[in-house]
Amino acid sequence: MATLADLQQRRDALFKALTDGIRSFRDQNGEEVAFSSGSEMRAALAALDREIANLSGGRPPSTIIFRTSKGL
Repeated sequence: MATLADLQQRRDALFKALTDGIRSFRDQNGEEVAFSSGSEMRAALAALDREIANLSGGRPPSTIIFRTSKGL
């Protein structure tokens, strides 16, 4: 499992490649990653954003339980 810092580094590298118009780059593991389109890169960026939000606790609760009383 990747740490939050690792995911943020990957996101930064992917975002830089997307804004520079680069379709392929070498990641921190030394692997060559090639994307066929900008939309594929944006989808990978969105997936990284979701994973970062999950690890940082930014995800809203999926279930809310109300505990009420009349104050008696």
